[in-house]
Amino acid sequence: MSFRFHAGLSSIILLSLAGMICSEAYAQAPAKPLKPVTIAVGTQVLNVTYPWLTLPISLGYWRDDGYDVKVITVGGSLQGIQQMVGGGVDFAQLNSTGLIQANTENNVAVRGLMATGVIDWGVGVMQDGAIKSVADLKGKKIGIFSLGTGGVPLLKGYLRSNGINPDTDVQIIATGAGAPALEALRTDRVQALMFWGSALAGFENAGTKLRVLFDPAWRALPDFTFGTLQKTIDADPAMVEAISRGAAKATLFATTNPMCALKLHWKNFPSTKPTGADEATLVANDMRLLEAQLQAMKGAFELNGGKLIGAMDPASYGRMEDFMLKDGTIKRTVPPETLLIARPGFVEAINRFDHNAVVEAAKACKGL
Repeated sequence: MSFRFHAGLSSIILLSLAGMICSEAYAQAPAKPLKPVTIAVGTQVLNVTYPWLTLPISLGYWRDDGYDVKVITVGGSLQGIQQMVGGGVDFAQLNSTGLIQANTENNVAVRGLMATGVIDWGVGVMQDGAIKSVADLKGKKIGIFSLGTGGVPLLKGYLRSNGINPDTDVQIIATGAGAPALEALRTDRVQALMFWGSALAGFENAGTKLRVLFDPAWRALPDFTFGTLQKTIDADPAMVEAISRGAAKATLFATTNPMCALKLHWKNFPSTKPTGADEATLVANDMRLLEAQLQAMKGAFELNGGKLIGAMDPASYGRMEDFMLKDGTIKRTVPPETLLIARPGFVEAINRFDHNAVVEAAKACKGL
């Protein structure tokens, strides 16, 4: 055997060993770290009524795109905006009133990314009580989740447009949500509760029959809007698009199979599963909450064209500005398109995923 053969064999062996070492090193190399993202939601409990923000975590939509998303609870739209401005969170779920006031009253460049609900708020009073109309609220105490929620300007405008001075003729009291708020109503510490649709449904789940007062015009106006700051859009447009796309996919999943969405929520967020009743009752109660939220989401979809998930029609936000200006909630308006993300093709981009695959996964309840 010649030296040349030995030398060639040795070279092959060395190259093979080097290749094995490199392959092993590549296999053991850590994956690219996930980028942390935080979303604020104005609620006390992240229950089943936020499927566009919780399902992407349960189904891995955001993780697959390289993001480690955490959803935190805050006291309302105002606190969500403050957290974004302070750098504590990247996104916030906002009431349209909060989005508009940030721009018109405080010159804070908050931008809507996705429309996720119409105004489904209402003033709940005891069904068999003395309050029959909005006029009967004069002199009463009205409970609300927090004084920083977008429902406050909505309530004040409603009262003002019906001849009630919200600053002198009523008391607006922060009660928190859930059981503490309902207990305040039952014990007459407040005589009414101003809350969003799924919360009102929750009060009735607890056995309290309510009469709900509201302005019929609300149901044709935008409310819940997923948003961020303009500087976040400028700094990382790819992240903004990916997070919004995950929310759009989750919206389609939840609307396709609400029961699966509920089961996935309970599985992945077990601390939010209600207790105190048999399983069938708990399912029925939470489905009632989810269906109320899905109805508001459907309203937003139809209000904004009925074609693309999350679409935002500037004209609808313009009508909301006019509504708020008329009832004195804001002192000026801005061009409605400036309230929303200005990237051409953004809503088309966040809908650029395999819709059929999401629908089939929802029908099969994959992930449970």
